[in-house]
Amino acid sequence: MAKQITCRRVYEETSPKDGKRVLVDRVWPRGMRKEDAHLDEWLRDVAPSTGLRKWYGHEPSRFAEFRSRYLAELRDAGHREAAGRLRDLAAHDKLTLLTATKDVDHSQAAVLAEWLTKR
Repeated sequence: MAKQITCRRVYEETSPKDGKRVLVDRVWPRGMRKEDAHLDEWLRDVAPSTGLRKWYGHEPSRFAEFRSRYLAELRDAGHREAAGRLRDLAAHDKLTLLTATKDVDHSQAAVLAEWLTKR
């Protein structure tokens, strides 16, 4: 069975089709109250490092390099446990990866969704 993984903005309305809702940002979304996020988990340690996030700055022209660097980070000790937890969630349930970024297609959530479906 193919894994059902989607990406959405955390600010969007929840849906019964979401399955497990996991925030994959390192910092809490601006203006969002925790009780309004309707999260199952917040895996901040699966997010890109602060240095990589700041370097990327959500510049689409840097996305390919960001993707490459982020995939390398997912193998390091600082990300390993959270990445494993995310893989486990994806293996057992429909999963929606949430992010605050405006450009979801060029975000860590998109990289994670692709990474999880290839595992």
